[in-house]
Amino acid sequence: MKDSLKPGLSYEHNYIVPDSKMVPALYPESPEFVVMPEVFATGFLVGLLEWACIKAIKPHLDWPQEQSLGTQINVSHEAATPSGLEIKVSVKLIEVDRRRLVFSVEAHDGLDLISRGTHERFVINKDKFDLKMVQKLKKNN
Repeated sequence: MKDSLKPGLSYEHNYIVPDSKMVPALYPESPEFVVMPEVFATGFLVGLLEWACIKAIKPHLDWPQEQSLGTQINVSHEAATPSGLEIKVSVKLIEVDRRRLVFSVEAHDGLDLISRGTHERFVINKDKFDLKMVQKLKKNN
C-alpha cells in the first residue's frame, strides 16, 4: 500500500445500466428471478459499488500484487432503475485501519438516489490469497 492511501480519497464512477443487469438476469437458472421486474438488480448494484471502490484505491496500491476484497456491505436500495439510465456512484474512503478500508458509498440514477451506505474492503496480497484458495480446495478433496 502506498502512503497516499488515506481517508478522504473520493471517486465518481458512471455506468449506463444494460439489459443484462436486470433482476431476471441475476440468476437465470432461477424461475423465481426470471419472472421478476426488469429493473437493476440489487446484486449487480452491490458489484457496481464495489467496482467504484476498487477504482478509487487502485492507484494507491501496488497493483496487481495488492488488491482488495469486499468483506462487509451495509447499503440501501431505495429506488428501482430501468435499463438505459446512467448511474453515478460516489465513494469516499472514510477509514484506514492497516489493511481494512471503510468507504461511504452513494448511487444516483439521474432521477432518484438509489443507494447509500458503507462498504468495507481488505487489502490482500493476490499470490498469498490464491495459495490459500488452492489449499482450501485440497482440503475439500
